[in-house]
Amino acid sequence: MKIDVLQFDLPPELIAQQPADIRSDSRLLVLNRSSAELTDSRFNRIAEFLAPGDCLVLNDTKVLQARFFAKRSTGGKLQGLFLAESSPQQWTVSLKGSGKIKQGQLIYLRDRTGRDFCQAILLDKTPDGSCLLKLETNHNLQTILARIGFPPLPPYIKRSDDLHQAAVDSLRYQTVFAKRPGAVAAPTAGLHFTKELINQLCAEGVVFAYVTLHVGAGTFKPIATENIEQHQIHREQFSLDAENAAVINAAKKKGRRVIAVGTTTVRALETAAPAAACAASAGVEPAAGQTTLFIKPGYKFKVVDAMVTNFHLPKSTLLAMVVAFAGLDNILNAYRHAVQERYRFYSYGDAMLII
Repeated sequence: MKIDVLQFDLPPELIAQQPADIRSDSRLLVLNRSSAELTDSRFNRIAEFLAPGDCLVLNDTKVLQARFFAKRSTGGKLQGLFLAESSPQQWTVSLKGSGKIKQGQLIYLRDRTGRDFCQAILLDKTPDGSCLLKLETNHNLQTILARIGFPPLPPYIKRSDDLHQAAVDSLRYQTVFAKRPGAVAAPTAGLHFTKELINQLCAEGVVFAYVTLHVGAGTFKPIATENIEQHQIHREQFSLDAENAAVINAAKKKGRRVIAVGTTTVRALETAAPAAACAASAGVEPAAGQTTLFIKPGYKFKVVDAMVTNFHLPKSTLLAMVVAFAGLDNILNAYRHAVQERYRFYSYGDAMLII
């Protein structure tokens, strides 16, 4: 498939810069992929489209305060994103402005008030454009990020180092069920849930299960190849334990729907399907490790029956996934409708339920 088909026109003002005042007050566009019918609703009314015994699967990853600010020895400003810790005080980061820094040179990481926190040496630049830093401090990762870190919002959400805004984002760019630290981007479909809504759905017979997939910065990387199939997708760490696998499999055996909340959950569930599985009635197996599964048009879903998701960027792997699930014409028509009806797009935007 040519990448140009995953394109749509979006007025810039529809890119949400702030979350809804109340998480579950966001809008919900429901797409029936069999009939192509579209229904405009609200997320706090999602129960109207669910049935007792349906299994909602949530990604319980917790977002790190991974964005930070730094400066060169000359005083030039830098902005970084923590990606991974390969060893104590040795970080892999994405660093804006790193082209002016040479191997062996020092930079200075700033704390949240703008003061110098510690020095770091640029050890290497990797082929994928990231940098390897050696931090000159004895503090552990959690302490360092607590001192220097800001919420790692995507680049289309404009942010500075304002501490009041950072406090808002630290709360809202995190799901209410976040549990396991490790993500550098939020599983944004889950941002619409409140604890009250989860309790309401439980009371109405909806079953919940959890996976963990630590969302990486690669989730924002656009498909740069002419053909979608040529794209090399990023790796992400995931896990599904035996207890939650049993909940999901029990729903499958009863003929209930498994509804993945977010493309990250879809990726984890489909990775956890047995290798020999070939039908949508398949279950999952407990699993952990890295996934490089690229779900693109032509993929046969083994586990997921329905999906809650946000609106995605053009030419992205996430848009390719929802097209694989619901069909190109259905998705492009839904996106045109969302633009016409002034839905809010991307991470802090509104949601879709694809059934």
